[in-house]
Amino acid sequence: MIYGYARVSTREQNLSRQIESLRQHVNDERNIIIDKQSGKDFERKGYNSLVGSSKNAPLLRFGDTLVITSIDRLGRNYTEIQEQWKRLTKELQINIKVLDIELLDTSVHNDLEGRFMADLVLQILAYVAQKERDSIKERQRQGIAAMKLVDGKRISSKTGMPIGRPAMPFPADWQRTYDEWQSGKITAKAAMQQLELKRTTFYKLAKLWEKNTNET
Repeated sequence: MIYGYARVSTREQNLSRQIESLRQHVNDERNIIIDKQSGKDFERKGYNSLVGSSKNAPLLRFGDTLVITSIDRLGRNYTEIQEQWKRLTKELQINIKVLDIELLDTSVHNDLEGRFMADLVLQILAYVAQKERDSIKERQRQGIAAMKLVDGKRISSKTGMPIGRPAMPFPADWQRTYDEWQSGKITAKAAMQQLELKRTTFYKLAKLWEKNTNET
């Protein structure tokens, strides 16, 4: 059997180009499985129907072929892609055909040398992807370091606004309620109710308030 797998990250994105490409390789369109979900991991309904999960047996059987238009349709995390590649080719013992990378086609290059080349290409792709992620993070770090520092905050050269998360706002009646809590007039629970705050938010604000008070 030949199956196709198509994926887009959101429901608004169009699958038509992927499906049109897969139709040329998959005889029965019912065997084209789709997911409209992020590629950050492999917890996807369509993909799990192919490879199996605790809830279902895999559609893919020994000797079947899975066709995808590009490797990033399988996922975005190359470490996990490598793990899934091994699962597909070694555990399920199926072939994989990636349309935009000729060497990633174990249905043609299915001898030892061909599988070695496919594994090597995956390793290179994983390395390049990781280097790109590291490069992006380094450029971000350098960009932040180059920003002006005003009152302890980095100021964006594009917007003129401080970067990062905004300071947590204190409720209007915070100081009076905080003082009553600290003096023992009310409990922490009562203070949370008066201020309409959740427990975690209340204690975060209390810690921030005490830090700001001690600094001044």
